[in-house]
Amino acid sequence: MLNASDIAPVHGIRTVGRESVASLAAITADAFRDDPFNRWLFGGFDPMQRTFANLARHIYAPGGFCQILKDEGEDRAAAMWLMPGDKADATLTGTLQTYWGLFASGGLGALKRGKAAGEAMAKHHPTQLHAYLFTVGVASAGRGRGLGRRLVEPVLEACDRTGTMAYLENSNPANRRFYASLGFERVELFHAMPDSPPLEPMQRLPR
Repeated sequence: MLNASDIAPVHGIRTVGRESVASLAAITADAFRDDPFNRWLFGGFDPMQRTFANLARHIYAPGGFCQILKDEGEDRAAAMWLMPGDKADATLTGTLQTYWGLFASGGLGALKRGKAAGEAMAKHHPTQLHAYLFTVGVASAGRGRGLGRRLVEPVLEACDRTGTMAYLENSNPANRRFYASLGFERVELFHAMPDSPPLEPMQRLPR
């Protein structure tokens, strides 16, 4: 089963922790700025970036596997993963800070939508061990150069070597072809709330 040590180092890609939360959040929020589901959930850019920062700080940087790709001297792409067996659990303090940040920047509506989205995603999450790609995003200045593919492929190659399934929730229909080109296939569609854009769980079996 996949471990972080199985992922081959690649020039220009660095594995990061809490010291890079700001960069992880800035790249991810920029990448998801026009994403239909995240626009519905957050209602604005500030709550989006603030929540991604809190999730990176309290879950994915300390307990998962985060990487940033540098291109032309700048951080341009970021990915946040959970490896098999990692838990998407924050401390009580971290959970409260995340929810408070969402409420403070997006209001009660954003808080309710965020809670509903989290519960729906947990309900549909696979039970078998897998590598979970929470987010992969490319900043607007780096789009169109294949940076997202360069960032994700080393992890997927390690998944193949170790016989590990990979899983994600696609929140933007425009990205379906990209994920399909990496070997991901749709599992289903679901709505976090009746008025929400759909989320598309996709899985990739090892090759």
